[in-house]
Amino acid sequence: MYTIREGKKEDLPKVLELVRELAVYEKAPDEVINTVEMMEKDGFGLHPVFGFFVAVKTETQEIIGTSIYYYRYSTWKGKRLYLEDLIVTETERGNGAGKLLFDRTLAKTLEEGCSGMSWQVLDWNTPAINFYQKYGADLDGEWVNCNLQENQIKELLQMQ
Repeated sequence: MYTIREGKKEDLPKVLELVRELAVYEKAPDEVINTVEMMEKDGFGLHPVFGFFVAVKTETQEIIGTSIYYYRYSTWKGKRLYLEDLIVTETERGNGAGKLLFDRTLAKTLEEGCSGMSWQVLDWNTPAINFYQKYGADLDGEWVNCNLQENQIKELLQMQ
């Protein structure tokens, strides 16, 4: 029903469409500032900073899902794979594409010699939490996410 493969540059418009769909689902549609051009540079430029897999519906060859990842370094654990987003378009959820994407990303973790994989899930996203719990994932509610946006950083650094 689905094929999982490495993402290609020509997949980026559909992948960004999936990212925007996720942003709507997560009640943050205005937060996406990424563009296909940025993703091209960041994923296929001189120094790629992310990779991705796509789920392709076999009968239509349509991309219906993606797993976007990058590497991070933990001073406690060493090299880790970070799953930024696991997205399956709404009409295809519950049909196994998410499991295939997740499993392929887990395999990539081992292929790259990582000590494990990390990701985040919103505390209200019960379907995703249930999905990850089936894998026996540790859901750590102790850590607080911290972020500064580019405009905030510029403002802060100009103040010094």
